[in-house]
Amino acid sequence: MTANRTPKTIMGIGAHVGDVELVAGGVMASHHLKGDRIFTLALTAGERGVPAGQDVHAYREQKVREAHTFAEMLGGAARVFEIPDGEIPDDQEIRMRVADVIREVKPDIIITHHCNSMHKDHATTHRIVNDARYFASLRALERELPPHFAAKLYYGENWEDAVDYVPYVYVDFDQQAFDLWIEALSTHWFVTGSTSFNYMDYYKSLARVRGLEARKQYAETFMVPPETMKLRQGEL
Repeated sequence: MTANRTPKTIMGIGAHVGDVELVAGGVMASHHLKGDRIFTLALTAGERGVPAGQDVHAYREQKVREAHTFAEMLGGAARVFEIPDGEIPDDQEIRMRVADVIREVKPDIIITHHCNSMHKDHATTHRIVNDARYFASLRALERELPPHFAAKLYYGENWEDAVDYVPYVYVDFDQQAFDLWIEALSTHWFVTGSTSFNYMDYYKSLARVRGLEARKQYAETFMVPPETMKLRQGEL
């Protein structure tokens, strides 16, 4: 840990196990190596991407194990809700559940999905997280735990969430963080074994491309809430 640096807590909230691990894993690995705390929350396991011939319930258990393995390799912890893949409710109850976890974890930073997606669970999770962050911060909203405000909210770059995604923030990381990320990511079957999309090559290549754009080795990009898109400077 850098001297005189206050540790941060980074919370990634995805629709499925593997979502935030793909789009923000390099940055989370980098933060772990700097002494920060990592926590991931998946609203579903993503079990309906089950390999041919495998039982969906067994695959759900596998996905949950993969979530915990990834987080633990980054020195953190994971949680997976029991909601069936593809069936995330867009209601107040789920917003309160996520708000309660935010109050429990007390993140400084939250990373989740961009608003537009080809996958309904991703777009629903975006709306849920935005509202849950607000509810978690309300002093007048009495829950089991006291309020907490996560000061920063980022939306990760996901190939399924590409419509109107424009990189706003580039966060770079070094070879050590990249290697840790890829080692942890390799514990997810769908990243290494899926025949529908080559996740590993895509996200490894994307990290290198974004790193080149940032004049660095590797980087991941993020959007931020529109109301926080303010560059403050006194002159050109």
